[in-house]
Amino acid sequence: MQRYLFTSESVTEGHPDKICDQVSDAILDTLLTVDPESRVACETMTTTGLVMVVGEITTKAYVDIPGIVRQTLQKIGYTNPDYGLDARACSVITSIHEQSENIALGVDETSQHEQGAGDQGLMFGFACDETPELMPLPISLANKITMRLAEVRKKGILPWVRPDGKSQVTIEYEDDRPQRVVSVVVAVHHNPEISHEKIVSEITKHVIVPVCGDYLTPETKFYINATGIFTVGGPEADSGVTGRKIICDTYGGMGRHGGGAFSGKDPSKVDRSASYMARYIAKNIVAARLAHKCEVQLAYSIGVAEPISVYVNTFNTSKYSEEKLAEAVRAIFPLKPAAIIKHLALKRPIYFKTAAYGHFGREDAEFTWEKTDMVPALHKYFGVK
Repeated sequence: MQRYLFTSESVTEGHPDKICDQVSDAILDTLLTVDPESRVACETMTTTGLVMVVGEITTKAYVDIPGIVRQTLQKIGYTNPDYGLDARACSVITSIHEQSENIALGVDETSQHEQGAGDQGLMFGFACDETPELMPLPISLANKITMRLAEVRKKGILPWVRPDGKSQVTIEYEDDRPQRVVSVVVAVHHNPEISHEKIVSEITKHVIVPVCGDYLTPETKFYINATGIFTVGGPEADSGVTGRKIICDTYGGMGRHGGGAFSGKDPSKVDRSASYMARYIAKNIVAARLAHKCEVQLAYSIGVAEPISVYVNTFNTSKYSEEKLAEAVRAIFPLKPAAIIKHLALKRPIYFKTAAYGHFGREDAEFTWEKTDMVPALHKYFGVK
């Protein structure tokens, strides 16, 4: 019998890095609404009283970037000067230029050239049968805790909660199956008048227990605002940058990561679109019960449509060889960038919602890469009845 602990973390939408992810994706969504062919690589940085947006954008649309920044901050909840960043009063700096013509030569589709990948790179997708959404339990619970922190703040259930916050969940595994929550760490940004004792009591009651439920035991340890105070948060406490929470965005460290961030990138960038396809493939393989756990790697060269490699790893949980599974992936799933974009309908303004609480394991209709509609095709390929 093998026992081990595994930990994943998540951050709220008011975390400085997540502010930046959401601003970048809000700009992307606005551009795609007007011009679905927009090419966008948009980066955001924030610190006390300041948001800076830089990057490469080629589009037929016009967008009011400072206005989008302020609307996004307002949605998140940065509407009070005491938070160190106020949607109405902060400075917004922009520096935008067009996408490189050299990149466009390899990516744009012409009569002589099909659409290639927007860059070289390797992307991973992962799925396992630990949860109904086929995600690892640690990141699933961590994301749900931070979502709940935002919910109790916005609904006024805990009116002393401020936008910034983090969670961390440790799960005990036995023979690769999750058994219980060993510990929960929560850092919650709060008003100064609230006592530490009340913070611990109310976060336990209104956030941790509703989310973790039956996985909690009398031995589970809670670490809530372990320094005792968290009144200075958001960009006033830490600067934020787009793409700095790639593990929170994906599988919480369970499963590998190719290193490319998602937010602010249009789907011609395979960092984003191929990562979504890799998740789609892995999830359908697990949903088809061809494996209990599956990791998929896709790799591309800039300007080339076909992936240069396809790799499947089922961690010895499948009766089918990984070579056979990789053959099935190539035969069944669209893997060229243009085909991925079409199959998953990625030219829509759907990305703001992805920019907080994880890009995977969400059942929202916009998250087409979470569908399990390729299960029948996989069953047919392998002769499963």
